[in-house]
Amino acid sequence: MHKILLAEKLSPATVAAFGEGFNIVNIDGTDRDALRGAIADTDAVIVRSATQIDAEALSWASKLKVIARAGVGLDNVDVAAATQAGVMVVNAPTSNVISAAELTVAHILSLARKLPQAHASLAAGKWQRAAFTGIELYEKTVGIIGLGRIGGLVAERLKGFGVELIAYDPYVSAARAQQLGAQLVSLDELVRRADFVTIHMPRTSETVGMIGVKQLAAMQSSAYVVNVARGGLIDEAALFEALEAGQIAGAALDVFTAEPPVDNKLVGHPLVHLTPHLGASTAEAQEKAGVSVARSVRRALAGELVPDAVNVAGGVIDPYVRPGLPLTEKLGQVFAAIADAPVVSLEVEVRGELATYEVEVLRLAALKGVLAGIVSEPVSYVNAPLLAQQRGIEVRFEKTSESDSYRNAIILRGATSDAEQIEVAGTLTGAKQIEKLIGINGYELELPLSAHLLVMWYQDRPGVVASYGTILGEAGVNIIGMQISRNAKRNHALSVLALDSAVAPGQVAQVREVIAADLVKAVNVTED
Repeated sequence: MHKILLAEKLSPATVAAFGEGFNIVNIDGTDRDALRGAIADTDAVIVRSATQIDAEALSWASKLKVIARAGVGLDNVDVAAATQAGVMVVNAPTSNVISAAELTVAHILSLARKLPQAHASLAAGKWQRAAFTGIELYEKTVGIIGLGRIGGLVAERLKGFGVELIAYDPYVSAARAQQLGAQLVSLDELVRRADFVTIHMPRTSETVGMIGVKQLAAMQSSAYVVNVARGGLIDEAALFEALEAGQIAGAALDVFTAEPPVDNKLVGHPLVHLTPHLGASTAEAQEKAGVSVARSVRRALAGELVPDAVNVAGGVIDPYVRPGLPLTEKLGQVFAAIADAPVVSLEVEVRGELATYEVEVLRLAALKGVLAGIVSEPVSYVNAPLLAQQRGIEVRFEKTSESDSYRNAIILRGATSDAEQIEVAGTLTGAKQIEKLIGINGYELELPLSAHLLVMWYQDRPGVVASYGTILGEAGVNIIGMQISRNAKRNHALSVLALDSAVAPGQVAQVREVIAADLVKAVNVTED
């Protein structure tokens, strides 16, 4: 039974989304001692924004497969360290989009009508109607920086107020902007024309401080700026100076460079409306986030990739493709087992009907299988490409709808550091999708994949089968299947035996000596 650690308070719907068959444990993830004790044997951990899953926490988690952030931001998760450890990281990128868009509109309206100031005055026993005369949104110009999911929702909601919408987004087409009722303009034109500027961009090295001294100076003195996206997109020092100098009329901030904003001059400023990072703080957004990541965790623990994984190629795996994952991983294990030197290149080729589907995931399965027998650390779909890169393994992927002998075939071929060429091929046959080994190094086979295989390559001559059969029989190893493939031109044969138990190294060496084989390899195929 998989253990799921809920490190922060999550909705009952989140727990319900797991269903039966999970051991769900609740702790306070901000208590590092409690986290250390609980995460050691945990398969998945779900956090919100308070629990830090850093490299230290990951070092405590020997079984961890998934970190799920019930929200959007990943500031509290060390994604790089998780990737190195082979741990999938998922979040809920669309869970808060409506809540964030509505908060943006709320801040714009609040600035227009001076609601916090009016409330504070009345709460203090004053009646100052004239002091809080506001403005209408009708026919005002709103500039939206970033016309993605949230920016687009803001645009849709503001159209009902009769505003003019202009937008800056270098990655959005004019046609898409037109669908949202917005005109694409340059950033300089946007800040110059807009009565309200709202920013909806990710925080990157390019976007930090993108609303700074120059942009604030270009704005109208009656204009307002709003940020509910990420702290630091607006230069806070420049914003304070612009407000003090009367360059703009006011600002509304839900996010800050440092949170909470200690010793921040904008806190308490009479022209600034502040909220404590409430963009996702609605009951609906929290429930959506929890349910979304619970479903992702279920998929991940079932061995599937998930659409919201941030450190591995995600997406839906077609049911027709899914049986190919364990087959390809096992072929990778066979490939690595018969190699006598470090693998330096790997090519994964998919042939037949399977190639007409999205099958790039099979490259990850092949890498996972090959590396599982090479590296000491756990290997997953997440860290397999990184581990291959670190070891200098060149990886290629090809697919073709042509397949001569089988409806589908998956072929792994590559080379080792001593120039040895290796090729392993497999297929799935019949209604039960039986995994079969159909080729090794150019020798054709058709043998169901077993947990224990013995691969032998030797000079073809009478008596060889009897010789290795006797050795295995005396060792109590039962042969449950076998196939011999000949190469008449080279006078060599390849024998592959399916066994019901593993062959000891001493027996492998004995077989090799007795039959004078060029190669004898025991292959133990495992499944997650």
